[in-house]
Amino acid sequence: MKRFVILLTTVIVLLFVSSVIAKEPTFKKIVLEDKFYAEGSHYGDFNKDGKLDIVAGPYWYAGPDFTKKYEIYPVKAFNPEGYSDNFTVFGVDLNGDGWDDVFVCPHPGTQGYWFENPQGKEGHWTKHLGPAEVGNESQSWTEIIKGAGKGPIYNMNGYLGFATFEIKNAQPEWTFHIVSPEDKRFQRYTHGIGYGDVNGDGRTDLIEKEGWWEQPEDANKTPWAFHPFKFADAGAHILVYDVNGDGLNDVVTAWHCHLYGLVWYKQIKDADGKITWERFEIIPIAPDLNSDALRITQMHALDTADFNGDGLLDFVTGKRFWAHGSKGDKEADAPAVLYWFELKRDGNGGATTFIPHKIDDDSGVGTQVTAVDLNNDKTPDIIVSNKKGTFVFLSK
Repeated sequence: MKRFVILLTTVIVLLFVSSVIAKEPTFKKIVLEDKFYAEGSHYGDFNKDGKLDIVAGPYWYAGPDFTKKYEIYPVKAFNPEGYSDNFTVFGVDLNGDGWDDVFVCPHPGTQGYWFENPQGKEGHWTKHLGPAEVGNESQSWTEIIKGAGKGPIYNMNGYLGFATFEIKNAQPEWTFHIVSPEDKRFQRYTHGIGYGDVNGDGRTDLIEKEGWWEQPEDANKTPWAFHPFKFADAGAHILVYDVNGDGLNDVVTAWHCHLYGLVWYKQIKDADGKITWERFEIIPIAPDLNSDALRITQMHALDTADFNGDGLLDFVTGKRFWAHGSKGDKEADAPAVLYWFELKRDGNGGATTFIPHKIDDDSGVGTQVTAVDLNNDKTPDIIVSNKKGTFVFLSK
């Protein structure tokens, strides 16, 4: 009897351990389009059926199988040697009617716009103008001031900042919140922007390639305090996350989104609260071009998700194929790869590594890549739109 109890206990323990061990996902690739309509894609419940849909360029695709598509505005395919008028896009209810609309960040430095959901009626969606001069090439949609609501982060006319909106007369009224003094480096094609609580004071800071901007108690007092540090030469989406589990938020970004390099920065805080950073290369900044080691050019978009269910945030990135056309960048014709990078900790406060896992080699990223659980199976999926087309990768 005693031996049976021991055996049963062992089996139960093994079953429990196997149930919590992280598993590498597999992905089913679905090609939604093979034409260049946009470099960004996102999601929303556009028909209010309780299932997430996809938006990319002129179409939205009905979930959960995405086989049916509907026009939002007149369809126009772009020449892959050039650029689209749709760099990033976000599904969000902008007029308070309970239906998700579509917000578009067009060619950098031009006026944003949004399309009003017709609530199931046929035909093109009504277009409305949004914030002026939406600069930067890596906008995100998030809440910066607690309680002020979400909106895009970007730079405008020499200033770094973010927008919020209030709904008045069933329309969004936009406010651009300036964070920095006027600076020529915040021009329409600025590369690299992110957000997160860098110093652990409970407030969301902004981060860019030359340093981070600390949100004060009164977020309306500008400029915010600037803490210079070179995080990137030409970054993309800059991620803020506690990589090594020491309670301090770290930074992950592409070193140069048209060249090489993927890096993370360990935050080091001394007894007086002074913050410094130590850089680690995930993919070399200056790779050996004769080596078979992994190298990726044009890592122009990043997003986070827990891909293997181990409770740690991983991230996804890849190559923005023909970012500046067929001749414009290093290894422009190299395979358009898409990878997720698995965060691994040794559990003892020591070594932290990112393990690359290839998802695909004929898609890549655009100026946006989106990770979200589209089909409610508790595993994150990936949406990509770029010069190769529009793709969804369903994970399991």
